[in-house]
Amino acid sequence: MNQLTNELHPPDAARWPSIRELLVGSKRDFTTGPLSRAVVILAIPMVLEMLMQSVFELADIYFVGRLGPDALAAAGLTASVIVLVFAIAIGLSMGIAATVSRRIGEKNPEEAAEASYQAILLAIVVSIPVAIVGIVFAREALLFMGATEHVADIGRGYFALTFGANIVVVLLFMLNAIFRGAGDAAFALRALFIANTLNIVLDPILIFGLGPIPALGLFGAGVATVIGRAVGIAVQLHLLTSGRGNLTLRLKSYRPQAERLKRLIRISLPAVAQFFVGTASWMLIMRLVSQFGTNATAGYTVAIRVIVFALLPSWGMGNAAAALVGQCLGADKPDRAEKAVWMTSLANTAFLTVCGILLFFFAPEAVRLFTNDPAAVDIGALCLRTIAFSYPFYGFGMVVVQAFNGAGDTSTPTAINLIAFWIVQIPLGYVLSLPLDFGPKGVFIAIAIAQSLLAIIAVAWFRRGKWKSVVV
Repeated sequence: MNQLTNELHPPDAARWPSIRELLVGSKRDFTTGPLSRAVVILAIPMVLEMLMQSVFELADIYFVGRLGPDALAAAGLTASVIVLVFAIAIGLSMGIAATVSRRIGEKNPEEAAEASYQAILLAIVVSIPVAIVGIVFAREALLFMGATEHVADIGRGYFALTFGANIVVVLLFMLNAIFRGAGDAAFALRALFIANTLNIVLDPILIFGLGPIPALGLFGAGVATVIGRAVGIAVQLHLLTSGRGNLTLRLKSYRPQAERLKRLIRISLPAVAQFFVGTASWMLIMRLVSQFGTNATAGYTVAIRVIVFALLPSWGMGNAAAALVGQCLGADKPDRAEKAVWMTSLANTAFLTVCGILLFFFAPEAVRLFTNDPAAVDIGALCLRTIAFSYPFYGFGMVVVQAFNGAGDTSTPTAINLIAFWIVQIPLGYVLSLPLDFGPKGVFIAIAIAQSLLAIIAVAWFRRGKWKSVVV
């Protein structure tokens, strides 16, 4: 009892880590000691890491928005399809994060390193067919998503490059998941900081031109992002092989192992399906919005990027909870894992509630940072204000869903996403926006309801406790 009290309410002197530890990293066992300290050490760099991810998107949209609504719509439609790659990347990363965190919790870093090598091989293999399909069918995909002929022509090169270089997305997520599972969240943050800095510097140069460098327009935004992410991956590999963290990868010492790959695929496939269900639903939502014209698509594109900027830090908190769950289950401490989830959920709910209030009152100003088109601003502000009502619920749901993934139970979140996004969100969005004539607002209402429902279902299933007995 005294040990549990100390975990939940540690002495002040031991509660907070140093700034250096948060940003540089350190070797630490998160399965023992004050629980609140473990949450802070993992959550803060993971929140900053997710902010770095969203800065990629916001930087591109900020500069692309200066090219006009057509370029903005092309970028938004491309983003609504590239989320399928993100679904694959995140799904695979969930599998390796759960595996690595279990092995680290069991004090078996060599097994964690072996699994990490197999995950890198898997990422490379998966990205090849995706690249081929994206390059060949770039224009057709944009037209299918509702683009006009002109928008499809503008976005074709950007779409082909984004999909053709999808390996940088998949590897970036995969390597960061390895860091998170090992408890080396600060390393992931460092790599993304360097990648983002490059992207922000290169965006205006490649989009608008500078001196002998020609203006590449929308295509330049894609080039900047690919270069930034590629350099980020190089930094990740350097850190992962340096021996500075809780896990060291010796690439020359490993070989492909069929059994390990099968085990990783078994865990990852439900996670890929989980995120595919969620991201594919967003594709259809974008298709619904595109029925109301280019300005509606542009406004929704900006709003979603702003929303992602708010939600990705919440993903960071969810990732922290997932890492703790995996490590604590590996150390045979399920009660500590559960308490970490509730603690992180409450903090995340408080954060998102504040974000929702700010977005509600400053929605037009947020959208105007990226576009000055009056119609696009109106649609974007309406989207932000409507979805903001779901934030207090979704803050809890995001962490709990990630906790399932951290435990290796990737099937349960898949079922939750299927119910919330396909059975509720898509049909409701269609009915409200078209037959009932709410227009784009009907789609936004459906999103808010679906996100709130996801949280309610996730908490109810989590309390049943079956995730504690999952074998990874």
